Amino acid sequence: MIRGWQPMKILLAEDDNDMRRFLVKALENAGYDVASFDNGLSAYNRLREEPFELLLTDIVMPEMDGIELARKATELDPDIKVMFITGFAAVALNPDSQAPRDAKVLSKPFHLRDLVSEVDKMMAA
Repeated sequence: MIRGWQPMKILLAEDDNDMRRFLVKALENAGYDVASFDNGLSAYNRLREEPFELLLTDIVMPEMDGIELARKATELDPDIKVMFITGFAAVALNPDSQAPRDAKVLSKPFHLRDLVSEVDKMMAA
């Protein structure tokens, strides 16, 4: 869904401050509008206030983990795309996790260029 001049909005939930800062910078440089939070609960509260095209979330976080956040996000907005960024890919891919079925998983460590490329692909789909 191209919106002309308005950048697509990404909700980022990542509890590692340095990682979050790098991700925001890379995504903003690629032309996205990014709202970032250091825990799942804060991210979920923001999601209840406004729509986002993509939820980009770590899995292991305090207060609300990324899988629960993704589940709640897709309940609020079935059209939201979900990408997990994690060092624990096996957790996300576990069918018992109840993660959204079409969620993408990007395993840490990854290059910022690869992240932006995957985000671009998801947004274009």
